[in-house]
Amino acid sequence: MRAGTDTFFTSRWIERPEHVSELDPAALPLGFKAAAVAAGLKPDGLDVGVLFSEEAETVSAARFTTNARVGAPVVASREADLGRLRAVVANSGGSNTGDGERGLHTAYATQALAAELLEIEPAQVGVASTGVIGMELPREPLLNGVRSAIERLGDDADTFSRAILTSDRDVKRTCLNVALPGGEVRLAAQAKGAGMISPRYATMFCFVQTDAELSQETIELLTGVTVKRSFDRITVDGQLSTSDTVFALANGASGLRVEPETEAELRLGEAMDAMLRQLAIEIVGDGEGCTRVGRIVVRGRSDTVEPVARAIANSPLVKTALHGADPNFGRILQAAGMAYPPGEGFVVDLEIEDRQVVSAGATVIDDLRELGPLVQGDEVQYTLTLPGEGAETEVFFSDLSPEYVHFNSEYTS
Repeated sequence: MRAGTDTFFTSRWIERPEHVSELDPAALPLGFKAAAVAAGLKPDGLDVGVLFSEEAETVSAARFTTNARVGAPVVASREADLGRLRAVVANSGGSNTGDGERGLHTAYATQALAAELLEIEPAQVGVASTGVIGMELPREPLLNGVRSAIERLGDDADTFSRAILTSDRDVKRTCLNVALPGGEVRLAAQAKGAGMISPRYATMFCFVQTDAELSQETIELLTGVTVKRSFDRITVDGQLSTSDTVFALANGASGLRVEPETEAELRLGEAMDAMLRQLAIEIVGDGEGCTRVGRIVVRGRSDTVEPVARAIANSPLVKTALHGADPNFGRILQAAGMAYPPGEGFVVDLEIEDRQVVSAGATVIDDLRELGPLVQGDEVQYTLTLPGEGAETEVFFSDLSPEYVHFNSEYTS
């Protein structure tokens, strides 16, 4: 792909920053290597991948699921030196969740082997696993896959980005060129996710790399802010995964230092924000059987906007209406009222694609068929204004289709 072509920023809700151009989506920033192999954890296809920074001074940040029940890789990664990670080992074909001490030993053994082969510390290896919950992740095939992947480390992330997929329809990845006041750096990411998606992540991974030189405090700040505006803002089925993981690594191989509170930091942050928001929308759009993506924007008091937005985005009735391009806005109001404080006056405004349908609690259209053309697109926006002011939030959500029910009724059988 030629640099500068717009094939990644496809959502109308995400604007590519002017100082950002696209490179080959499988490319990596300088000083990073990746590879993946088919280790037999899945019936077919790539399933074990390794990402590695060659630079000793690499800094990193991480975010994980907030589910009380977590997989062994999350436990092991939380115990790692999350500010100094240099490698990530990720697998599909099994989440390594609910396997007790055996699962923990598998996660630790993965860190130890990767560290030995890459000549780094075990605490500098993050691990991530995705797949069926509650089943054993076969240790020896996994470790053999780690050995083979490390032997194949190369300059692009093509196989790595494929090895992390489960029910995804396609890869989710990009590599961007970011123009900063002092020069150019690369910013890349590989992600996965399609089901068990909820605000506060998904069954999702995202691995971010940049060859900019950052302090650990800076990458921690950028990761926290951008994750809150991206993977914290999505839902497919309202289910909080056991395995959600985001790792961000900065290795300084470009030789360009990004100092805190500078124009360079602002530009890199804008690029990372746009990149992660686009990837988050791709995860929603890849929701098992998804055909449309909705965006609910809610304005009002700070204590009401978040629960109302989530109630709407996770409502089966709202999601099925979105699937059928049915402009049944009464379902939106019902879901909103369910999460609104009881006993308070529920007088709201509602717009669909900037067309006002409710004003001060009263319907202002005569026929639902007037709204039909507004909900036919691949992306549909709803804007709800509640009583009060001072806060605004958004959630991106998928529709709910017969294909989703069919897939998830047969996932392990």
